[in-house]
Amino acid sequence: MPALFDPLSLGALTLPNRILMAPLTRCRAEAGHIPGALIAEHYAQRASAGLIIAEATMVMEGHSAFWNEPGIYSEEQVLGWKKTTQAVHAAGGRIFLQLWHGGRACHPLLNNGHQPVGASPIAISNDEVHTPEGKKAYVVPRVLADEELPQIVAGFKLAATHALSAGFDGVEVHAANGYLLDQFLRDGANQRPSGPYSGPVANRARLLLEVVEAVSQVWGNGRVGVRISPLNSFNSMRDSDPIGLATWLAKRLNDYPLAYLHVMRRDMFQQQTGDIMTPIRTHYRGVLIGNMGYSAEEAAEAIAQGALDAVAFGVPFLANPDLPARFRAGAALNQADPATFYSSGATGYTDYPTLSA
Repeated sequence: MPALFDPLSLGALTLPNRILMAPLTRCRAEAGHIPGALIAEHYAQRASAGLIIAEATMVMEGHSAFWNEPGIYSEEQVLGWKKTTQAVHAAGGRIFLQLWHGGRACHPLLNNGHQPVGASPIAISNDEVHTPEGKKAYVVPRVLADEELPQIVAGFKLAATHALSAGFDGVEVHAANGYLLDQFLRDGANQRPSGPYSGPVANRARLLLEVVEAVSQVWGNGRVGVRISPLNSFNSMRDSDPIGLATWLAKRLNDYPLAYLHVMRRDMFQQQTGDIMTPIRTHYRGVLIGNMGYSAEEAAEAIAQGALDAVAFGVPFLANPDLPARFRAGAALNQADPATFYSSGATGYTDYPTLSA
């Protein structure tokens, strides 16, 4: 599958292959949402990826949605992340950090009793959140006023500055999977009655574009990626016109010197269907990364045909730290253990064997 192993120019970087590691929240941070040596080991093991996109990382204090996810808002967290970037670079890898705000996916029990915030007063209804008191229903978020949104943008910008200090090669703005920026993007979650962030897609995308612009001021050209999921219904998300939304974003994001656009192509619950990849490929002129359920063979074919420039693999990379080597050799893959996805410690995180082992 030679297409997977062609080098790729990604903004200011040259990737040695097109097999990327997708961001995977795995809740292994230490107290204070500080990434420690275990996280550094995990990512260094996977440095053979063309690019590692590290997990969803809190840009602002008090907005935890996963209990033990890492942050990038404190100096201690910056120092913690330096362990990871140094370990990945020492192993010859490249790593971006995914900047994230959970919005209504957060919970008071994870945030000292504070109510989560969101685009509209609509709670997530199709799932429960893990808390210190067990699984709990999501709560109705407090609606962010228009005049509060510059604080959100400033939080992303400061986090981008901290990521630069921590030694990352770039950042990815997380605007997918029903978290805050996605809550503003899609009209199923954004039902604000009026104002500059409500109604037509140009208004609903305003917050995302403001964040992209602010983060790009920190990182410059070719160091900022964006992740979207117009079809995915995870976290009770829907849009009345996901293909229209995807097409609009593909056109509009050409105005920014992004490193890439990272697209989750499907709905993990199969509630919404449609082809969003074709209109995105048609209109977006930059590097396009596909994600969600690709096999090595399908990924190679999509790249060879020009439908994609690279593919990000999630669970296969979790269970196979040497995934590119396995693809090249046509070797069997380790199977992931879902029971350890959101647990703690090394089991199911740093103990998956390589081919050489």
